[in-house]
Amino acid sequence: MLKELILILMAGVLVNNYVLQQFLGICPFLGVSKKVNQATGMGVAVIFVMLCATAVTWPIYHYILSPNFTYLQTIVFILVIAALVQFVEIVLKKFIPALHKSLGVYLPLITTNCAVLGVTINNITAEYSFLQSMISSLGVGLGFLLAMVLFAGVRSRMEGGDTPKAFKGIPITLIAASIVALAFFGFAGVVENLLT
Repeated sequence: MLKELILILMAGVLVNNYVLQQFLGICPFLGVSKKVNQATGMGVAVIFVMLCATAVTWPIYHYILSPNFTYLQTIVFILVIAALVQFVEIVLKKFIPALHKSLGVYLPLITTNCAVLGVTINNITAEYSFLQSMISSLGVGLGFLLAMVLFAGVRSRMEGGDTPKAFKGIPITLIAASIVALAFFGFAGVVENLLT
């Protein structure tokens, strides 16, 4: 049981990284990764929302929607995530106003962050138990945070570099993102080796 939970966690962080392997949550990945502190704040906020969304949507699906109302799954999950993001925004504005101001428009974008919706739906599709779903969400959230912080570090190094004029801005950002994503393909065999 413990080994299975560790595998689910490691898969979410490294092997099936939602940003770098499945390309979910690209908007905040490209938009809020200019500074490490902003990227860290966004990553922590996404982890919190993912865990809360899973904690709320899993019982809703299993005790209310399943088996007769499964067609409402996406709509209900989006409403739950939107409410949770509003809660996070209120908390950040009250207790950490500097982070709230630095995240700006990207904080409400967590509502439309497909990584948050994706993890809740994938947990249901994978038929995880509640504990497995929470571990999966934690792993995906940590993977999101890792990708954000790594890419923020790469982007901060690029700002000081001598980038050719044709590659300045979005082109070099996308090239750097693809190189970081390629680096994560090296983790593909980690979970497979742990299973044997």
